[in-house]
Amino acid sequence: MKSIIRELHEGASPEKVKERFKEFLGGVSPTDVAKIEEELIREGLPREEIRRLCDVHLAVFRESLERRQVQVPPGHPVHTFMEEHNRITQFLDMLKQAAQRIGAADDFRSVEEELEVLKHVAEHLMEVENHNVREENVLFPYLEKHGIREPPAVMWQEHYDLREKKKRLAALVESHGQMDYREFANKLGELAEQITSDLSSHIYKENNILYPAALRVIPHEEWLTIKKECDELGYCCFTPEHEWPAVEEKTEAARPAPEGRIAFETGALTAEEVESILNSLPFDITFVDREDTVRYFSQGKERIFPRTKAVIGRKVQQCHPQKSIHVVNQILEDFRAGRRDSADFWIDVGGRKIYIRYFPVRNGEGEYLGCLEVTQDITEIQGITGEKRLL
Repeated sequence: MKSIIRELHEGASPEKVKERFKEFLGGVSPTDVAKIEEELIREGLPREEIRRLCDVHLAVFRESLERRQVQVPPGHPVHTFMEEHNRITQFLDMLKQAAQRIGAADDFRSVEEELEVLKHVAEHLMEVENHNVREENVLFPYLEKHGIREPPAVMWQEHYDLREKKKRLAALVESHGQMDYREFANKLGELAEQITSDLSSHIYKENNILYPAALRVIPHEEWLTIKKECDELGYCCFTPEHEWPAVEEKTEAARPAPEGRIAFETGALTAEEVESILNSLPFDITFVDREDTVRYFSQGKERIFPRTKAVIGRKVQQCHPQKSIHVVNQILEDFRAGRRDSADFWIDVGGRKIYIRYFPVRNGEGEYLGCLEVTQDITEIQGITGEKRLL
């Protein structure tokens, strides 16, 4: 396989390569393709080069890959991803047809129906981001956990590139009345061709390499966890609804924390890491327990209000002036009763704008555990405009 891919990268014809390796190619699996690309990148072949010629690789392996049909029950994460791909493909057909009709027309008045279709398609293509978020934050980490790292990295980069093109399409459709018709039609035709080609190729690679490889390396109990995590992130407006599994099954049990670490639902940290993280937050926090006793405060580099260890174990009411105790008590009573989920204040101190927020802290069953005070200097934040994407 390495020999095949290296020959392709050196310019060999896919048809000639297929003829030479015809007998061997019949046994190639999606996992083989994923892992061989991984190994070539480790050996120094640039990821961008792999990505650039991925469609050429597929031309050689296509017959073998397409013989291996994915079979999973409705509601399984892979089934949902592929059903979403079917809907996305329909949107691409609508985009291509609308762009062709607009390209053949002469003015905006004669294509009002097509413009409505374009608006609908552009909105749904942006909704595809929910699909991508589930892949990037759930499926890809599980693939990496099982040793498949490079194909997810390539797919993630394609998500990014496609997102930029979809944004351009949405902006073009939104501003169509502000430009010359022929200029609009030409730009639309070019962009529609790019999106249709790139997204169709992306879908093919995921359906025929990424998903089959995932089904081969990820065990059933982990798919239950993946389904749960996908449910938490949410779906697209066009995602079909299916129940899976049909019978309630236990998801993967939480693994015990390594020795010396504190286990949390989303990871495990040492006590030193926890304290250092809390002290690195760009705001001050103070925790008051359910008995209104001060139990903890962070020690950032620049505290906004002074705190000393002498306050630990003190009633929070004793830490405020008499004139504001009734406000403190009202907030705490509302938190206990579930009448309030936050209390916000902002004040000016020495020419700085200080934002003070209080939150009830509750466990998974909703039981009140205490109150968290968060204090932040937002002076510079208030002045932020535009975007900053470079360091």
